[in-house]
This record gives sequence, C-alpha cells and structure tokens, in this order.
Amino acid sequence: MRVITGSARGRTLLTLSGDDIVRPTTDRVKEAMFSILQFELEGRRVLDLFGGCGQLGIEALSRGAAECTFVDKDKQAVSVIQKNLEHTGLTDFAKVLHTDAFAFLKMTPAVFDVVLLDPPYAAGLLQKALSLLDGRVAPGGVIMCELPLGEALPETAAGMSLYRRYKYGKTELAVYRMGAEE
Repeated sequence: MRVITGSARGRTLLTLSGDDIVRPTTDRVKEAMFSILQFELEGRRVLDLFGGCGQLGIEALSRGAAECTFVDKDKQAVSVIQKNLEHTGLTDFAKVLHTDAFAFLKMTPAVFDVVLLDPPYAAGLLQKALSLLDGRVAPGGVIMCELPLGEALPETAAGMSLYRRYKYGKTELAVYRMGAEE
C-alpha cells in the first residue's frame, strides 16, 4: 500500500495484520475516492473516523488537507497510524485518538470539512456513524463512505443528502453533500 500523490507520493505504508478484521482500500478505489474529492481537500479539516492504518487520512494530508483527526479503538491500529504519519512526515498535521468512533462523535465539539468513513463491513457501523454526524460537518462539507456493493444507506445524513454512489467491483463509494437533492 502506498500514498498515491502529493507531498508523500510513493511512500509505502504499514498495514494491520489479520484479514478477518482488516480490509485496506485498494489503490483503484482510493484513486477514485480522491479524484472525487480532489478540489475539496486543500486547507480543509478531515476526519478519518475508522482509521485502520491511516491510509485515507494520510492521502488527504498528502494532497493538502490542513489537518486530519484519526480515530480508531484498536491499539495496534493507532500505533500503525502513528508510524505511518512519522514515515510520511505528516505527524504535525494529525491528531490520532485511541477511542471508540461513536463515543468520539457523541463527545467532540469539532467540526470537519471532509469526513471519511470506511468501517469494517457488515456490522452496521457505517449507518450508525452517519446517524451521529449531525453538527460535525461544516457547511459545504462532504461525507465520503466506502461500503460493500448494494448495502442500504439513508437518503440523508448530517443535514446532507446522498449525492451519488459509484461502483468498483464489489465495493461502492457513496458521497453525501449539502443541497445534493437540487
């Protein structure tokens, strides 16, 4: 796994072990995701809610995001995120939190411009996270979700509407935007 472009372009990233838990985003899907977000990252505040190894938030930082908050409840994941940030030279732009994603959303006063959601599949985590994002997304912000093909999603989340779903093999990307219904 590598950083695709930006200041950390080409840097390889550590991954987590355990195929039953870990499902890293493929380069194809990650490229598509950041192609969709390409004009919405520069100088923005990003939340990588289910951080894993940190590849999505690190890609956002590499492409010019001002800051990224990484949240993961797994101690090994937090350690890997921190090592990847050090390796890419992006530590100064990141906050890494070892906590439950839902507890974080319920307690934080922070507001983000871009929210990246790529939770473990088939656990209902994506829908629960979407239901807790009210007040956490800035006006004009965007929510980007990675999910298995065909999984049900709400039409609205955090005062935003489901804008579009993109299909890549057995994976989908879903984008929520303000005023998407117009």
